[in-house]
Amino acid sequence: MADRKQREKVVAEITIAHLTQFANESGRPLTTEEAMAFLNQQGRAYEMWKHMMHAAEEYIKSALHSRSPVLVPRQQGVRDRMAV
Repeated sequence: MADRKQREKVVAEITIAHLTQFANESGRPLTTEEAMAFLNQQGRAYEMWKHMMHAAEEYIKSALHSRSPVLVPRQQGVRDRMAV
């Protein structure tokens, strides 16, 4: 997995490479053109996006419920700048 970075936004996507890999693993190989057609038929891409968003919301709720409070690192010098 890639290195961890500070993030304000998370973007998740299923790429054609992912889809063709999943298809191969399930014994139903797809060409790139077939994978693109599959995603764009019958609103599948939007349905997958909605499922990913729902899964992310459930994960966040679970993580917030089961973990200790989030500690934000204190920046030195903030009070000094605010007093000016």
